Amino acid sequence: MTFSLDGWNIADANAVDWSPWGSGGNARAKILTNGDGYYVALVEAEPGYVGDPHEHAHTEFLYVLSGELQSQGVTIGVGGAYVAEAGSTHEQFTTAEGATYLSTFKL
Repeated sequence: MTFSLDGWNIADANAVDWSPWGSGGNARAKILTNGDGYYVALVEAEPGYVGDPHEHAHTEFLYVLSGELQSQGVTIGVGGAYVAEAGSTHEQFTTAEGATYLSTFKL
């Protein structure tokens, strides 16, 4: 049996290189796959990481795999997630002890 891969973009995280993430120099990401303008990124943020404040032009989805994040005054641990709607502002995004998360976003 053969399956169609039309419209699919399946990636192997082990085959994707790490790239710097954010402006602080203490996080890295693998863009795992993309489609229809959306990207799925695996991000490793070191202790003390602080994300840059920004406004979301499109919806962003985030899921925490390890560690803890603080976003908008809320602590989000392993298994936690958020959706930031288009037009929302990201004023706080930090990790005191480091975190790994998946982010799905559109540029």
